[in-house]
Amino acid sequence: MAAARMVLQIGMGTDIRGNEPTKAAVRALRDALWHNSLTITHALGIDVDAMRVKVTIGVPEPARVDKAAVLAVLPHGTGEVTVVEGGLAIPNESGTGVTLIAQAAAEVYLELPA
Repeated sequence: MAAARMVLQIGMGTDIRGNEPTKAAVRALRDALWHNSLTITHALGIDVDAMRVKVTIGVPEPARVDKAAVLAVLPHGTGEVTVVEGGLAIPNESGTGVTLIAQAAAEVYLELPA
């Protein structure tokens, strides 16, 4: 059986003052996930932990993101995290700090029964 993408969830997260891209990335994934209740696994008779989730995070300075912390947000299934250059870093008026904005895409894949 081949895995099929069943769901695409999209979210945004920020770190207002801390310049911490992992915090913004975690918030973005939570935003993507917590506005949904996926009942598709139950409708198909598939265990919810059979989901494979491909997470893509767009954030300034991707190398600073702790992928394990982002992956820990997933409530079910297994996942992988890819971090790419994206998001925004908006400097404050005095130039002493930034607000970070991250975007998240969570693609949910399921092996469909024959």
